[in-house]
This record gives sequence, structure tokens and C-alpha cells, in this order.
Amino acid sequence: MAELAYKRVLLKLSGEAMAGEQKTGINAETLEKICDQIKIIVEMGVQVSLVIGGGNFWRGRYGHQMERTTSDYMGMLATAINSLALQDALEARGIFTRVQTAIEMREIAEPYIKRKAIKHLEKGRVVIFACGTGSPYFSTDTAAALRAAETDSEVILLAKTIDGVYSADPKIDSSAVKYDEITYLDILNKDLKVMDSTATSLCRDNHIPLIVFGIKNPENIVEIIKGKKIGTLVK
Repeated sequence: MAELAYKRVLLKLSGEAMAGEQKTGINAETLEKICDQIKIIVEMGVQVSLVIGGGNFWRGRYGHQMERTTSDYMGMLATAINSLALQDALEARGIFTRVQTAIEMREIAEPYIKRKAIKHLEKGRVVIFACGTGSPYFSTDTAAALRAAETDSEVILLAKTIDGVYSADPKIDSSAVKYDEITYLDILNKDLKVMDSTATSLCRDNHIPLIVFGIKNPENIVEIIKGKKIGTLVK
């Protein structure tokens, strides 16, 4: 077997990635394609954890007339729904998983405990971190950066609807330039909307590289693990 580029990774998925072309809810075909690729890298010997957003069910802007904390907690519950869907699809493929939540809900998941999460990873289980950080005002991007730091992940694989980091939104600006590599400091200085500033700073301070790639082709996950240069490397 070829040497793996990374042996412990955190995969960050947006809620929208789960929705596929239908934009809301969970698209079964999209979910299955993503889980097929996760199964491949687990069987290659990679230790995998996941953080998923909840934007396919709830986004903060939907609750603009609502108290911010209430809206954020609703978003956290949406991530729990997505996490359970991921768990079910992975276990249907014979991959052992654990969902750990930052908000206690013992009937359906374990509470987040760092040492327990690492033990699961070492045993080859996929660990899905739900409910963000458990605190309002923090995004699931920040949760991904925090969990990656806590579990000593070698890299964060940030799956997006676009295929990397651009100088502007390529969906709006046709002259936007794609970066093959960029630093966290440049992202902050240029105010590029890759992750929120808290997550970006957390990755930078803890020296965690980030690979931003397009989830439209889920096979990219396997190719990155094999060492192929895909998307944008942030370091």
C-alpha cells in the first residue's frame, strides 16, 4: 500500500453538502457517495473524525427576528440530525462510529470527552462531533478547528461547494483567481471567506494545515489522502 499523506484527519462538511442539488434536507445519494469515500480511507488505515454543519436545516439568518442564542442552539440541533444520518450511513457500510455531542443527549450520543474520542480514533472508529462547540456565537468551522487541535489531527479537510480558495467569490466575480497555496495570515488580511476569523486564527495558532476542496466530487477525499494536490492548501 502506498504511504498515506495523512494518518489522522478531521473532515469538515457543510450542511449544504448533505443536501446535494435539492439544497435543503438530506439527499440520500449524496450522503451515500460521501460515506463510500470515508469508508475507503478508513479501510486504508486513516483515523477519521467529522464535523458537519446544519445549514441544510437551519441557518442563523433564518432566525433574524429571534434571539441569537436561541437561533444558534437550533443550528446545533440541526448538526445532530446530520450527524446521526452520517452515523447510520457509515454503519450500514460496516464502519464503526461514535457520535459525540457538545450538548448532552445521552439517549442518542456520547457527551464529548477528548480522551474517549482519541481512544475511538485509535481503535479505527469514525468519530462524529455534533452540536458545534456547545456554545452560541461559535460556528461549526470553529468547532472543527477546536476538535482538530484537541485530537491532534494532522490536517482539516474542508469540503466546500467551490473547489478551493479564490480571491473573490467565483460565483459572483468571473475574474476571481484560485490560490493553490495561501497562508492563514493572508486569509485574515484579505478577509477571504474561507472560515470565520475565530476558526482561522485557531488553526493558525495551533499550526493545523487546512485543505479546501470541492465536495461535488467526493472522490477528492481519497485522492487527498493519497497525496494528490487538490484544492487549496492553507498553512
